Amino acid sequence: MELFLRAKDEFGLSADEIRNALLKSIEGKDLYKVLIIPPDFTRFHSNAGFITNVYYHALKERGCAVDILPALGTHEPVTEEQAKEMFGDIPFDRFIPHNWRNDVMKIGEVPGEYLSEITDGLWNDPVDVEINRLVLDESYALILSPGQVVPHEVIGMANHAKNLFVGVGGSDMINKSHMVGAVYGMERMMGKDHTPVRRVFDYALTHFLKDRPILFILTVCTAPDGISRTHGLFIGNTRRALEEAIALSQEMNIDFVETGIKKCVVYLDPAEFKSTWLGNKSVYRTRMAIADGGELLVLAPGVAKFGEDAAVDVLIRKYGYRGRLHTLEEFENPENKDLRANMGAAAHLIHGSSDGRFSITYAVKNITKKEIESVGFKAADYDETAKRYDPAKLRYGYNTMPDGEEIYFIPNPALGLWINKERF
Repeated sequence: MELFLRAKDEFGLSADEIRNALLKSIEGKDLYKVLIIPPDFTRFHSNAGFITNVYYHALKERGCAVDILPALGTHEPVTEEQAKEMFGDIPFDRFIPHNWRNDVMKIGEVPGEYLSEITDGLWNDPVDVEINRLVLDESYALILSPGQVVPHEVIGMANHAKNLFVGVGGSDMINKSHMVGAVYGMERMMGKDHTPVRRVFDYALTHFLKDRPILFILTVCTAPDGISRTHGLFIGNTRRALEEAIALSQEMNIDFVETGIKKCVVYLDPAEFKSTWLGNKSVYRTRMAIADGGELLVLAPGVAKFGEDAAVDVLIRKYGYRGRLHTLEEFENPENKDLRANMGAAAHLIHGSSDGRFSITYAVKNITKKEIESVGFKAADYDETAKRYDPAKLRYGYNTMPDGEEIYFIPNPALGLWINKERF
């Protein structure tokens, strides 16, 4: 089935419009047990929390058993507090944490020959297709996969099959897909469909999950004032739902600036961004807009560590964000078995560096400046920096400070992609 809605104005779809569409998508279906795979708290503004809540209660009223498996990837499990804030009154015991190292099974392989073909020969190794065992559990009459389509540094445009093969996938797919994206080049992919990583997920979905009853519920959202606005809702079990959502997201979530930004100030909400693994979206999403020799200042009051995963945190501390060529040298060194065994971490280190093209400063309060500097960033005190660049007073886009300094302010880097028209 396919059901596509687009908002009539800038304020987005109403809650009733969304609810009615969701109810229609399960109308007439004989459902006795359903699995919902929403994004985790790091995708709070996707509106997937409301969507999951509507489905949960509608299904429970019909006597259907409902399990919820958040698409964590390598992130930390959703806490009870986060679940309540994002998903509302769903009982916390319905949430099942995904363990990307231990909860998966291999269901196939994307051949090395195919990888070589789609990456112009830059990657030749096959990729194991691993998925959480619950996705294969035939007792589920329906699997609902809600999430937001938005520009993404690894795949080009987030969601759809990525929600499955990374969100509830295993280490080989997570690691190699990230590395494929890093080797191919994020700036060749961000904001685009049919990238090499997207084609890997398409291949896996078509070949290995075609018989599972999966329904995608894709949103396109913005949050200009901190409140999510859903501009489109695309429900379907074919790729067309993704393509329709991508077209709208490219319109709503990509911002072009007339010339390179000399100083970009990005705020990371402490409820959402607690690590540089997540906080580096400030680097990924702005790098195509910042001028050579420019500056990225990241206001990061909640950042207290580097990796979401403890093992990855150790690797970031050890190798740092020191540029693409340096990281590839370290990766290719046979003595660095720890990095070679965690390709996703290696890719993250590549993505998180500006390769010296612009400076990156993290203003922090829950991690020491010495720690920040040890991984290759500049560091500043958050409270002191926020006195000058107060995120509560700055407006989105260009701001002129009292002394005449011009900055470009972004209140949430996860919701868009910024590109310099002169380079596009």
